[in-house]
Amino acid sequence: MKTFTSKQKLKFLFSLPVVVAALGYFVDIYDLIIFGIVRVESLQDLGLDPDTVGSMVLNWQMFGLLLGGIFWGVFGDKKGRLSVLFGSILVYSLANIACGFLPQMQFMDSGALYCILRFIAGIGLAGELGAGITLVSESLPKELRAIGTSIVAGFGLLGAVVAKLTVGISGDWTTTYFIGGGLGLALLLLRVGVVESGIYKDIVAKVEVKKGNFISFFTNKDRFIRYMKCIAIGLPTWFCIGIFAFFGNQFAEPLGIKGDLDPGLCIMWAYVGISAGDFASGFISHLLHSRKMAIFWMLVFTMVGVILLVSGFATSANGYYFFMGWLGLGTGYWAMFVTLGAEQFGTNIRSTAATTIPNMVRGSLPLMVLLFDCLKPESGVINAAIVVGVIAFSLAIYSALTISETHNTDMDFVE
Repeated sequence: MKTFTSKQKLKFLFSLPVVVAALGYFVDIYDLIIFGIVRVESLQDLGLDPDTVGSMVLNWQMFGLLLGGIFWGVFGDKKGRLSVLFGSILVYSLANIACGFLPQMQFMDSGALYCILRFIAGIGLAGELGAGITLVSESLPKELRAIGTSIVAGFGLLGAVVAKLTVGISGDWTTTYFIGGGLGLALLLLRVGVVESGIYKDIVAKVEVKKGNFISFFTNKDRFIRYMKCIAIGLPTWFCIGIFAFFGNQFAEPLGIKGDLDPGLCIMWAYVGISAGDFASGFISHLLHSRKMAIFWMLVFTMVGVILLVSGFATSANGYYFFMGWLGLGTGYWAMFVTLGAEQFGTNIRSTAATTIPNMVRGSLPLMVLLFDCLKPESGVINAAIVVGVIAFSLAIYSALTISETHNTDMDFVE
């Protein structure tokens, strides 16, 4: 294994691709999470039900992420990683600016328009993480990949914290959308100096190599199993965020917590934990010399937090927010999970894999919310969450233990 001096490590880890990818993911998370933070306020202001319409708008955003993941993933393999970094941020920035004008848009039903705009935003938001992680993974030496991608995700996830603080400072949810869109457009200027990864450049001229073939994940048994395991590993991340944080206000009464729980604060504290967990996950993987074991132990840590939470250990609002930080810290293996997905597949479909895998996980949230909502009337909020959690964690732990190890593997290969 190649060794580097401290100066060389810093040069690689704070190179332009890493910095720009980290800033891009920061804006991406800000714009991705902003609806969850302003859901109640914005929908009440528009005269709509925060829970019923809120679930519908969230589902449309996640559906946009699902479709956008496929589109941008294929686009990144066919046209290059940089094309996605430019195109995706333009789409979601303009969509978020449009969301700020919702109170003035009277030409159609506000709920339907909100769904459309968040769907478009979802399509744009789908491309940022996968393209950024792919570019960074292909640009850094294999010995520093885990730490580099952890820096991208760890810093990027702080965008959720800034989004919550921005809502409080601005005092108006529309201003928060304008700021998010403006940050995205400003970031476009920074991306001018970023160059395409050398590994991708090497296969551009190879006509015989099929690039960005999404269907290829389903035409080969081994490749299909790898792909499905990568998706399964990420399920607990959006189970924790989508159920316990986004709909945190629904858990106050069944847990015996006096007063209301603020979903915005739930999201903020969860993402504080996720950011710390993402920074830590790269170093844990580096120390264990294993992607899969780092993910496994973080899954176990998260599962313990969920068990304690649903068992009634959160007796106050602050206690619930503490557990949001706990679950966030555990699900901070997000960066490692996306890196693992990128490393599992060849250069010709790597962008497609790295972009679609996290968005398939995000796209699974509507299914989890649907099951959660269907079980609530008969089983109650707590038991409904337990059933969904058991499914998510069982699939994730099995997949983490049985997937191929990719620590220190070379990425210069094609499928």
